[in-house]
Amino acid sequence: MSLFFDKTVYNVRPDTCSEKEAACYSALEELGIAYGRVSHEHIGTIEGLIEVATVLGAPIHKNLFLCNAQKTDFYLVVMPGEKPFKTKLLSPQLGCSRLSFAPGEFMEEKINCTPGSASVLGLLFDSSLKVRLVIDKDILNSEYFGLHPCDNSSSIKIKTTDVLEKLIPHTHHTPTFVEL
Repeated sequence: MSLFFDKTVYNVRPDTCSEKEAACYSALEELGIAYGRVSHEHIGTIEGLIEVATVLGAPIHKNLFLCNAQKTDFYLVVMPGEKPFKTKLLSPQLGCSRLSFAPGEFMEEKINCTPGSASVLGLLFDSSLKVRLVIDKDILNSEYFGLHPCDNSSSIKIKTTDVLEKLIPHTHHTPTFVEL
C-alpha cells in the first residue's frame, strides 16, 4: 500500500500547520537553515518512511524518546532508521541503567511531540534542558538529516551540518555521540 502525499518538495512552510510545527519553521528561518518539506498523511510504517525519504532525498532518522525506570531522566536518541535499537549497547555508553521507552505523556510534556513525531526540533521546547540528546555517530555520515517538524503530517530535510552547528546550539543542548 502506497502512502498518499504530495510528492513535491517545498522550500517554504505550509500555508496552515499546527502551532508547534509553525514554531519549528520559525526557528529554522530565524537560524537561516534551508529546508525541503513534503506534506503527507500520518506515517505508521517503515515503507511509508522509505517512500518519503526517497522523495526528500534524505534518510528519515529514527528518534527514540527514552527514560530511566524512575522516569526522572529523559533521552532523545537519534539513529539511522534502518539500524535496530539495542538498549544494552546504549546504557553503558551513557553510564546509566537500562532505559525504556518513555510514556507518550512525558514526550508531550518535555519536547511537545506525540509518539511518532519526535525529533531534534522538539528540543526547541525543552528550555529547562531536562532531555539529554544522544546521537549515533553513523548519523554524521549523512549529508542530510530527515525529520518531522514535531508533527507526523510532514517531513523535512536539513543539512546535518546545520543541525549540529546551528540548531542544536540554539537549543542549548550538548549532544552525546555513541556507537549503536
